[in-house]
Amino acid sequence: MSAAPPFTPLIDAAALAARLGDDGLLIVDCRFDLARPDWGREQYAQGHLPGAVYAHLDHDLSSPITPQSGRHPLPSAEAFAATLGRWGVGDNTLVVAYDQGNGAFAARLWWLLRAVGHRGVLVLDGGYAVWKAANLPLDTAEPARRAIAQPVRALQGWLTTAQVQHELDAQAITLVDARSPERYAGQQEPIDPVAGHVPGAINHPLTDNLAPDGRFLPAELLRQRWQQRLASDDAGAVVSMCGSGITACHNLLALEAAGLPGGRLYAGSWSEWIRDPSRPVATKA
Repeated sequence: MSAAPPFTPLIDAAALAARLGDDGLLIVDCRFDLARPDWGREQYAQGHLPGAVYAHLDHDLSSPITPQSGRHPLPSAEAFAATLGRWGVGDNTLVVAYDQGNGAFAARLWWLLRAVGHRGVLVLDGGYAVWKAANLPLDTAEPARRAIAQPVRALQGWLTTAQVQHELDAQAITLVDARSPERYAGQQEPIDPVAGHVPGAINHPLTDNLAPDGRFLPAELLRQRWQQRLASDDAGAVVSMCGSGITACHNLLALEAAGLPGGRLYAGSWSEWIRDPSRPVATKA
């Protein structure tokens, strides 16, 4: 098998601290709590990385829920372009996203930026928890960003529910579920009204990408884990899902960090799959 990748989509706290104040750097605070939607913004107001703007999962990184959608539909191309324009993101802007720790929410912004063709985006490994533990500087001021015109670019690299159904029937994809083993197996379901998983999906919980301190495993260990899970070093057929399309991005980020790019996102994920009761549901691991 090949060696660890030469490029990583992650940045550590020390490396980011050394770049504070750089022209062309934008730090985005993505902290969020599904049970308390205002928590992240409140935490941001109490202290955040210097120069960071705040991205609200529901308002900036998702679109409104519809009767057919999952819990976090993708933002429209127009709405996401407006958000990037408000933040002043240009073609050469390096965006660094972080959340409270393990990257589960920051990965959503990473994926969205990659989906519109913006390559300069990294995730702070270990997030706010690692930054604070290192006694690195914090700020409470909300920066004034110069808004710029942002072209509208369609989001690429994702599948609809109909496409997932078709590709599963054709055995053309490997559908990977990032939820916990208990939720995947239908043993518990704290969020959605139906428990279980999409028949044919395999389980790779996002926690399998992480060390105990919440940072990502070293690239080579990540690569070994994913190769074992996929029985392959080709991630091109991977379609990542979760409960609503958020933590699914964590697995895509981990694959990229492991040097196994090419996976796509099932944006609607489980919460959209179960909108139609005629769709099959599997339980047990």
